Amino acid sequence: MMTDPIADMLTRIRNAIRVERPHVDVPASRLKRGLADVLKREGYIWDWEEIPGQPRATLRLYLKYGPNGEQVIRHIRRISKPGRRIYSRAADLKPVLNGLGIFILSTSRGILSDREARTRNVGGEILCEVW
Repeated sequence: MMTDPIADMLTRIRNAIRVERPHVDVPASRLKRGLADVLKREGYIWDWEEIPGQPRATLRLYLKYGPNGEQVIRHIRRISKPGRRIYSRAADLKPVLNGLGIFILSTSRGILSDREARTRNVGGEILCEVW
């Protein structure tokens, strides 16, 4: 049994980027689909798809690299952990690296980036930061 599936997903992405894989596969869940969708909307991955399977579906994330092979995701880190949850109001969300990075939040309106959460004026649990 895995205690923190979000940290596992982020570690798989981090490891795949380090060895320059074109895609990475992670076990699917609704929360992970939301994370992948935010990463796609913010331009950190090309796309994602769900591959049906037994006993569980798999998410395939197509990683993005620059024209010379440089990493688009340079840093991805879990903020709120199972032992210590971190929550923030929309007014308290400061831009990551002056807008070059994002926080990904779990809100009452779904999984959102910090930019989307500020425009919708909704706070929530800060899942991770990406830059």
